[in-house]
Amino acid sequence: MASEISPKAEIDPRAKIGNNCKIYPFAYIEGDVVIGDNCTIYPYVSILNGTRMGSNNTVFQGAVLAALPQDFEFKGEPSELIIGDRNTFRENVVINRATHSDGKTVIGNSNFFMEGAHISHDTKVGHRCVFGYGTKIAGDCEIGDAVIFSTSVIANARTRVGSCSMIRSGCTFSKDIPPFIIAGGSPIKYDGINSVMMTTYEIDEKTQKHIANAYRLVFHGQTSVFDAVLQIKEQVPDGKAIRMITDFIEGTKLGIITKI
Repeated sequence: MASEISPKAEIDPRAKIGNNCKIYPFAYIEGDVVIGDNCTIYPYVSILNGTRMGSNNTVFQGAVLAALPQDFEFKGEPSELIIGDRNTFRENVVINRATHSDGKTVIGNSNFFMEGAHISHDTKVGHRCVFGYGTKIAGDCEIGDAVIFSTSVIANARTRVGSCSMIRSGCTFSKDIPPFIIAGGSPIKYDGINSVMMTTYEIDEKTQKHIANAYRLVFHGQTSVFDAVLQIKEQVPDGKAIRMITDFIEGTKLGIITKI
């Protein structure tokens, strides 16, 4: 089915628009843009050069996709913002493209960005995440799958957040947040495992108990974090989820958030 494009939208003729899209008046789309099938672009959206968008995405008023990086290293070179399928970008969301031509900002599938969320240059976002009102993710961050950011969370540069974690409202963090946990407070700290999200994604009760035991060693133990990882490998039954925890902690460059 042909796309329904308002004659009042400003679209560079070089832009590639898929089938069955609806583009409202006053949308602005530059030339080096690819938009997949079944996308809805509301008024006053700006989709800028470097955007590569999949199918079934919805972009609400005032959002800006592939905005120029807010990075002093940016010298104007072409770069990309890669967006998957079934994402929702609510009003005034801003996503920056990468700083350099060999980099990418990546948004996976089925993510929901609430009003005023901002994802900075070269950040990688997984699938099925929620970004609450006014949440700001700095450059070069890595966000796993099924992560929930509550309202007004600030993730500082190069931090990582593991899958199935939740960050409570108003938190700021500069260290990594491991998978399957709830983080909150000021300063931010471990606040238990995220049982609700793990149950939603069919992580069974036995595995959840193993995950809780692993984090007792990390956050309640009397050893260093890396000694706690060795204890996890020795004392907690192995499995995919446990390996996600140990691999994440062993891969940290900034350290993980504070113990209780």
